[in-house]
Amino acid sequence: MAVAALGPAVALTVPVGAAQAAPTTIPEPSAVSAVPGGSAAAAVAASARNVRGATSSAWAAGTRAYLVITAPGDSSAVRSAVTANGGTVFSYFDAIGVIVAHSASGTFASTMRGVGGVQQVGATRTSDVPADAYNPALPTNPSQSAAPSTEPLRSDMTQIKADQAWAVTTGSPTVKVGILDTGVDDQHQDLAPNFNAADSVSCAYGKPDTRAGAWRDVDTHGTHVAGTVAAAKNGKGAIGVAPGVKISSVRIAEPGSTLFFAENTICGLVWSGDHGFKVTNNSYYTDPWQFNCPNNVDQAAILEGVGRAQKYAEGKGSLQVAAAGNANYDLANKTTDTSSPNDSTPVSRTITNDCLDIPAELPGVVTVAANGTNGSSKASFSNFGRNVIEVSAPGESVYSTVPGGKYSSLSGTSMASPHVAGVAALLASANPGHTPADIRAKLGLQATDLACPSDSRCTGTTANNSFFGEGRVDALKAVGGSTPPPGAYFESLADVTISDNATVESPITVGGVTGNAPATLKVGVDIKHTYIGDLKVDLVAPDGTVYTVHNRTGSGTDNIVQTFTVNASSEVANGVWKLRVNDNANQDTGKIDAWNLTF
Repeated sequence: MAVAALGPAVALTVPVGAAQAAPTTIPEPSAVSAVPGGSAAAAVAASARNVRGATSSAWAAGTRAYLVITAPGDSSAVRSAVTANGGTVFSYFDAIGVIVAHSASGTFASTMRGVGGVQQVGATRTSDVPADAYNPALPTNPSQSAAPSTEPLRSDMTQIKADQAWAVTTGSPTVKVGILDTGVDDQHQDLAPNFNAADSVSCAYGKPDTRAGAWRDVDTHGTHVAGTVAAAKNGKGAIGVAPGVKISSVRIAEPGSTLFFAENTICGLVWSGDHGFKVTNNSYYTDPWQFNCPNNVDQAAILEGVGRAQKYAEGKGSLQVAAAGNANYDLANKTTDTSSPNDSTPVSRTITNDCLDIPAELPGVVTVAANGTNGSSKASFSNFGRNVIEVSAPGESVYSTVPGGKYSSLSGTSMASPHVAGVAALLASANPGHTPADIRAKLGLQATDLACPSDSRCTGTTANNSFFGEGRVDALKAVGGSTPPPGAYFESLADVTISDNATVESPITVGGVTGNAPATLKVGVDIKHTYIGDLKVDLVAPDGTVYTVHNRTGSGTDNIVQTFTVNASSEVANGVWKLRVNDNANQDTGKIDAWNLTF
């Protein structure tokens, strides 16, 4: 796998091959789209579809895949030339002028380069197209483990202030995030509540496969990424950065190899644009070349095809977020590549900065480096580069979902990127009118500045440097919140259901505070409840003293989202404080969503 977390061989707990291959979006077919392993989709008006699949002949050994680049629009003449010159059209994306052709002829590419209307032709791999491309097997649907009974708050979330952002919003269900990866286990108890099957697909081999389950994980990588973006806030296992948004799986990794070839990426990006994904996460690089160089005829076509697909998706309103890679490599000073091609025998080659890691280095893409466990260092494996890295996020020992209802801690820039995609989704939720460029700019402007360590490779300023870009992303600022005021701060994010005519309590344990509570103890309350005139709300001190902050006022108003000031100077600060809510009527129920104390 070309993992955007990994790059050249690096021993990490990241599935090798998912972190650095770039997904692509395909415009939907202009007429009939042949779905791999399924019947042709019903014909639709040509104006409504942009991508077509072609019925391919039986697989033959020696079959290779090519991108044939032409002008956007009607490619029928070039497609006819593909057939006339020993090839078959596997799929095509007229909206961006890209045809995916298969051929076993060694002269196919050179012959097609001489055809009128053809701008570029390039092989996308140095290995044969798998036979599975012509009749793809569906990924397994794993049996699910029992759900955990706890949902601990993790340091990666507190470092980017996601826990504080949730008190403002968990994200809008109208915001769709595409997970372009190895697939997603949509049955996982932490992902099922937010999974959008209607816009999920497999783009393995470069043609949309919309069969139910084709989007499922052929590894573990994509499911882990999906959980970091949007695992549900449901008291089970893990919470994503934006647990209120919707996620769709766009599987671009092929089974077995778990590689992300250019045609798969193109398909995934076009799909993302056509299906309204506000954000996509791309934790991989486009295989088989870690860096694609414009002076190589094959790689030049890959750069053009994937670049057009990214531009198309962005033009449709989709922001791409991508992992920088895990080779501890300076992307701003490229000299050699020893890991490519990774689908056959890698060779050592000299490269320059013109050679790009895609999609991470494409214009308009947010390139993400990984922070270490302390949140302010560069993870040892993370790629870096002045004016290449845009922002950073936690990427070491990140706990998230894996297939079968399970959980695991993984490391890599593959794990950092979905933190940023989640913050971008929160930004989109809070600012529905923002364009991809707006969101990209806000991510940097709102990031927490991180100074260079004592490392000569880190160049630039505290505000923008080669290790962290503009800094570590900030989820709280993304939703319009502000950092809590000075003083010890304690918070509970556990949901507590408020039933009719019942009394419930939510505890916070305070420790490490010297002496008594202040005369201006701040009590932040977020209660979701219709008709708040039913409610009495008390702060209960550790010794049992009750301070009433709300007593059946507000009549039919919905929700109590307010900070109260309590003179608790007679109370010892340390101990268990409780928020007690008493519902005094029928018909209206709700929950304590969150509450906090600032000493």
